[in-house]
Amino acid sequence: MKQIKYIFCFLPVLILMTACNMQSKSKKFNGSEGEVRLITVAPAHFHAALLQKSMLKQLNYNVQVYAPNGPELNSYVDMINSYNTRENNPTYWNLKVYTGDDFFEKMLSDKSGNVVVLAGNNQLKTDYILRSVGAGLNVLADKPMAIDKASFEQLRDAFILSAKNDVLLYDIMTERYNFINILNRVLMQDKELFGAITKGTPENPAVEMESVHHFYKIVSGNPLIRPAWYYDVEQQGEGIVDVTTHLIDIVNWKCFPEVALDYKKDVKITDASHWATPVTLEQFHRSTKAEKFPDYLNKYIKDSVLYVNANGTISYQVKGVNVGIKVVWDYQAPEGTGDTHKTIINGTKAVLLVLQGKEQDYKSRLYIKKGAETTESDFRKNIERAINDLKNIYPVSLKEAYDGMLEIEISPSMDDGHEAHFSKVAEKYFNFLITREMPDWEVPNMLVKYYITTTALELAKEKDSAH
Repeated sequence: MKQIKYIFCFLPVLILMTACNMQSKSKKFNGSEGEVRLITVAPAHFHAALLQKSMLKQLNYNVQVYAPNGPELNSYVDMINSYNTRENNPTYWNLKVYTGDDFFEKMLSDKSGNVVVLAGNNQLKTDYILRSVGAGLNVLADKPMAIDKASFEQLRDAFILSAKNDVLLYDIMTERYNFINILNRVLMQDKELFGAITKGTPENPAVEMESVHHFYKIVSGNPLIRPAWYYDVEQQGEGIVDVTTHLIDIVNWKCFPEVALDYKKDVKITDASHWATPVTLEQFHRSTKAEKFPDYLNKYIKDSVLYVNANGTISYQVKGVNVGIKVVWDYQAPEGTGDTHKTIINGTKAVLLVLQGKEQDYKSRLYIKKGAETTESDFRKNIERAINDLKNIYPVSLKEAYDGMLEIEISPSMDDGHEAHFSKVAEKYFNFLITREMPDWEVPNMLVKYYITTTALELAKEKDSAH
């Protein structure tokens, strides 16, 4: 396949801007049936298919696909076919696939749709974003939209260009639609119960988030097969620029609701680190089905073991509030266990916790305990009042837990599953297309998110060089 190169500098942006100003303004959306025509580009991650799991009214059933031939495209097509042929509520997508080596240039020249979907290899993703909005196309992208400082600069220019060309650029943040996070956010806005968020210190942050993931896992009885490039941090991105995007997004969304943050004024990175997960060839084969390590991974191999910089920590401040984030990728979870997660948010009157570990049977649960600046009786009175009020809206209840915590029990009916959240993100984005605007905090906070991740990566690398 011909390598697609795009050298970014100021002159090409001017050319793109001029070209787009000469074109007619992008077609306006009004919510009519089939008006959103998807262009799926290089769908190398199953998230691309999840956006099509349901037939939303606005979506046209014809979907243009531009991608290189190979197993990743085949996997995407197979998933879409499974949706089309399922027994309950089947979809009826009609994929029109182009697989030439010039697939991206062909997509830009064809302009056969109005929303570009990007979910896959992250090495060229920001480049694709910039060129797509430059061509007057809306873009809905899976995370991460930038994986290093250079791509952050491209992303920043892409947002400027998208505003100039009257198109919308948005990333897929599914965790905002997890009911536990919604309820957590609601409780934090109850000032009698939660108080105000504390400031904390870099050593003892006010907000602490940690997630542990696994390269090799069994999904629906079958091993999850990952592409070989998933293990290349130059293509997938390091751990502290990948899944951390969800964690940082949720911090901003919960702690600074509907506040437009400025990465130049409101954010300070105080520390960052990264380290590698060792992966043997046998483990790599189990995960990817590849017989050997690709040549592009040679630089990460020592004594026949691949070292993947998938782990890291970020300590930072937002408006003076200290946040600590940690992400870990082990190869495989011990039998009977799974991915784990922890969120702790300290308020002056209450502490909210989302825990997913052994005690929770590896399913997320929401807890609350007394903060430092209230009495036990006032805390109990306020949490009981809050839950009684919420019962009028949501199926929730309160029960004693452990370590001084109360569990806020949530009916299983509120858990619609991670995959369902992709359609909710899509619906939200399509509504933005109709109104032609997003809330004024969305774009600044996307920039904050990727500024934090990419600046932290630079700091972690600088610390490596100093040793």
